[in-house]
Amino acid sequence: MDSLVDGNHTAVTGFILLGLTEDPVLRVILFMTILCIYLVTVSGNLSTIILIRFSSQLHHPMYFFLSHLALADLGSSSSVTPNMLINFLVERNMISYLGCAIQLGSVVFFGSSECFLLAAMAYDRFMAICNPLLYSTKMCTQVYVRLLTVTYLGGFLNACSFTISFSFLLFCGPNQVNHFFCDFAPLVKLSCSDSRIPAVVPSFTAGSIIVVTMCVIVISYICILITILKMSSTEGHHKAFSTCTSHLTVVTLFFGTITFIYVMPKSCYSTDQNKVVSLFYMVVVPMLNPLIYSLRNNEMKGALKRELGRKIFP
Repeated sequence: MDSLVDGNHTAVTGFILLGLTEDPVLRVILFMTILCIYLVTVSGNLSTIILIRFSSQLHHPMYFFLSHLALADLGSSSSVTPNMLINFLVERNMISYLGCAIQLGSVVFFGSSECFLLAAMAYDRFMAICNPLLYSTKMCTQVYVRLLTVTYLGGFLNACSFTISFSFLLFCGPNQVNHFFCDFAPLVKLSCSDSRIPAVVPSFTAGSIIVVTMCVIVISYICILITILKMSSTEGHHKAFSTCTSHLTVVTLFFGTITFIYVMPKSCYSTDQNKVVSLFYMVVVPMLNPLIYSLRNNEMKGALKRELGRKIFP
């Protein structure tokens, strides 16, 4: 049962996720492709977490944040991908009201945490390049634990703003969500109650997080660029750029897609375009992040070789 009669209204107790497509051939192709992407995502991010945890050479702040970024990527992808894979196999993919709220909260929590983590990593690079002599004292254990606390607290509060706003929406039918997961915008469209305040609150909290974290990243990299330009040696330029390239690539991929989804006017793109960009942001980017860091980072590659060498030749 997906609805209950309540007075003059029919209260929806579940939602139908329409998914990406109704074409049966395309559904099979997408199922196989996304399943492979998800397996790479899980193995890549778990490997990153395990490698950083057990390799003593990677026990410093940048890799501490990277391990939590891998955890956020794993959580973000796992919040939507398993359910989306089921959607390809069944005719009608139902999700309960509670399940929808949990999925929405999980997506927002991990997405918000990733924003904070990328900002913390930019600050860490700023301290390492612009204040190398003070780095060990300015980025001590207490500092990055506090940054991590802010990260998860901010993610939790933003997730609460979305789920509480969702609980204030009244759904009288229809209950078909034109998306592959319980995204907030299509849920607001289905609401039969006044959604102005419930829609504004999460938009404000999410927008504030995006603006604040982007400002931290931009200011950090402006200072980094100024410091690099002042360096006299070519080797110093190369080393400084190499430590920032991976992070900048991840920042561009992540903030580029969420800006398209949450900042650009809705009239600029269609629902299908929104689905494609959301798919890239929630499924593809979490797979790319560990590959970007492992392939472009000599310390990561060196640590991986050493750990594999110990396992093969104990």
